[in-house]
Amino acid sequence: MAFPTTRPRRLRASPALRRLVRETELSPADFVLPLFVRPGKGESRPISSMPGHFQYTVDRAVSAAGEAVRLGVPAVIVFGIPDKKDARASGAYAADGIVQRAAKAIKDKYPDLILIADLCFCEYTDHGHCGIVKGGKVLNDPTLALAAKTAVSQARAGFDVVAPSGMMDGQVGAMRRALDQAGFSETPILAYAAKYASGFYGPFREAAESPPSFGDRSTYQMDPANFREALREVALDVAEGADMVMVKPALPYLDVLKAVKERFGLPTAAYQVSGEFAMIKAAAAKGWIDEKKVALESLTSVKRAGADFILTYYALEASRWLSDGRL
Repeated sequence: MAFPTTRPRRLRASPALRRLVRETELSPADFVLPLFVRPGKGESRPISSMPGHFQYTVDRAVSAAGEAVRLGVPAVIVFGIPDKKDARASGAYAADGIVQRAAKAIKDKYPDLILIADLCFCEYTDHGHCGIVKGGKVLNDPTLALAAKTAVSQARAGFDVVAPSGMMDGQVGAMRRALDQAGFSETPILAYAAKYASGFYGPFREAAESPPSFGDRSTYQMDPANFREALREVALDVAEGADMVMVKPALPYLDVLKAVKERFGLPTAAYQVSGEFAMIKAAAAKGWIDEKKVALESLTSVKRAGADFILTYYALEASRWLSDGRL
């Protein structure tokens, strides 16, 4: 029925009424906090392009994880910055590697916090690419053996979830077989199933100290122009045993996120990446936008599009805003 019988503004008349009919609710339980961990002790090294975020030593990472727990954030994802890098990313699967040490320390203090291990090699290789390199090319199949080995190492260290992000063909299947054979059949895999070769990753390169020494990652990460390819990638990871899937980045790919959730129905994550976070921070610092309003609007749009949970550098700040009851 048309105006004047139908007046949509009736349901917008007060904050209480708007809350009553709100379709999408955001809460701290929707967030996953990324943590960057480096060797040393007692240090929180600021990341200049990501205000409020740090490269933590293990002891400080435990404290940051504790803040997540206090605010009701259910999970953290851990990225490692090793003291040494080499061509075979040995720090990624070492029993005493930096993320393995961090996992044991965090689990000892906060056993109910979900620990997700980012499984990629760009932080650990001396060339900055996500796999074995030979003749200037990133080799797919030799990298699978390292992915399998790393998944088992991370599960042994206490990670609850392993999350392969390298976009190597067949990586989920290789990891699933290795985990099952090693006695970790209950460890789920969160696949970075649709990960684009995005320009929004810039600040992450500083945070993880992982810029490629040559070329870029377009031979394994997806072309931002492609939609149908994302659905094929997700289907392949699901067929190989992925328990959850992810779309990365979030905001530029809401169409992909919506389609993935509707098509596959698995628990679906989206990663609000470093560039998305940094843009809001930079504009807010200039006084051009209201940071809280824009950040929460952005996160709400990601959840509305279909994300069951969101990896975001706003996890702590957004949780504080949501908890103060003054939205």
